[in-house]
Amino acid sequence: MSLLSRGFGMSGWGLIWVLMLLALWRPGTACPEPCTCTGVRISCVDAERSIVAFPMLQSEAEMENITDIYIANQSSFTSINEKDLNLYRNLRNLTVTNTRLTYISRQAFQSNLKLQYLNLKENNLSYLSWRTFHHLNISYLLLEGNPLQCSCENVWLKQWRGEEAEELLCVEEGGKRRALSMLKLPNCVLPTVTLTPTKVTMKKGLNVTLMCNTSGTPTPSLNWNTCKLNSAYEQERSGQMSELKLLNVSSLDNGCKITCRSDNMVGESEASVHLDILFAPVISKLMDAISDHHWCIPFSVAGNPEPKLSWLLDDKPVEEGSFIHTMIHDYSEGEYHGCLQLDSPTHINNGKYTLLASNAHGEDSKAVSAHFMHEPWNDDTPLGPPEDKVAVYVVVGIAAITFTGFILMLVILKFGRNSKFGIKGLGIDSDVPDRFDFDSLALKSIRFRFSIRFSILDSILCEGGINVDKAPETTI
Repeated sequence: MSLLSRGFGMSGWGLIWVLMLLALWRPGTACPEPCTCTGVRISCVDAERSIVAFPMLQSEAEMENITDIYIANQSSFTSINEKDLNLYRNLRNLTVTNTRLTYISRQAFQSNLKLQYLNLKENNLSYLSWRTFHHLNISYLLLEGNPLQCSCENVWLKQWRGEEAEELLCVEEGGKRRALSMLKLPNCVLPTVTLTPTKVTMKKGLNVTLMCNTSGTPTPSLNWNTCKLNSAYEQERSGQMSELKLLNVSSLDNGCKITCRSDNMVGESEASVHLDILFAPVISKLMDAISDHHWCIPFSVAGNPEPKLSWLLDDKPVEEGSFIHTMIHDYSEGEYHGCLQLDSPTHINNGKYTLLASNAHGEDSKAVSAHFMHEPWNDDTPLGPPEDKVAVYVVVGIAAITFTGFILMLVILKFGRNSKFGIKGLGIDSDVPDRFDFDSLALKSIRFRFSIRFSILDSILCEGGINVDKAPETTI
């Protein structure tokens, strides 16, 4: 009884310790006491113990799992700074309401590209820049209850929210509130941009000058945004006009998008043009034939306008149809990628294939040899492994010999009994039997010969890699 009590006591103490640890532990031990942190959500609503910044969890992985943050009634929460939300990369819903939030950095949401819902009601925000949100695809931006000023910096909200701006009020200098949708300021004009020429089509190696003009109040900044140019270029700026000169234009810049962008505190505008560079075809790749579902001779060709493609087989034109035709699979990085597709080609399709590419500005060609099948009349072409041939010949030979022996034994059985040359007894007292038992002798001979021939056949087949189950012995 005492042993049982002692054992139960040890088990009970262990259980108590486990329960105590469970009571003290909660997910996200780095979560501040006023907050509740679960797998995908953080909620901080305790007004008595206010937080000053977004909570940091134990690991980056835990923070990346968070999709919803809800903060309310926090009197010490005053700003959202540049790096506060960097690790919450999968954040979709953010609510910061009824706090003393007065400042949001322009880079506050630079890592939160999935943010769709932003509730900033009932805070102390006076100004809000469009640059904070221009890279996001936000569906809901709630700002009611903030002392937004009727200033040029907040006019973008009127344009961005459209009809919803009627519900948003701003505060004038005297403290009077008015609808943001009715706000009109004399020195607050969204920039406009004009880019000339609006279309650029030119031959490779020439020069072109792009001009961009802008207007707006306050005076907007003006910038060029392009792809990675392979052509040499120069920039000149004078007031609200800027020039971009492209020198000796490269064919590698074909399709490049060039954008002129202008912005001020009211918002931004831009205009773009795509370069259309004309140049002769260039075959950058022609590879050996490969076999997949069909045979394919891969190639890559550049050219503008799109080159016309044709093929030669041993310097003779290839007539394309359902069994042989050119396929273009992709267009990327200024090149057409495809293959000459052949369906079940034979020896007559062997030879030198030449790809011809041409357009109005020139042509190019490249050749490759392809071998799909050996010629059937070529004696040097093996039909199969030599050891397989030997095995087949040996099997056929043994079968012929066995069959011949069997026929001979039948002849002996048929005519041996009644032969006039049968051996009879030599005398009455002789120990030699009056007549040999030809039937018994013939049958024994057949069994002996079949036994030897099957043993030899089985041995040869096994050496040739052919498995044959040994037939059971048959008594004749």
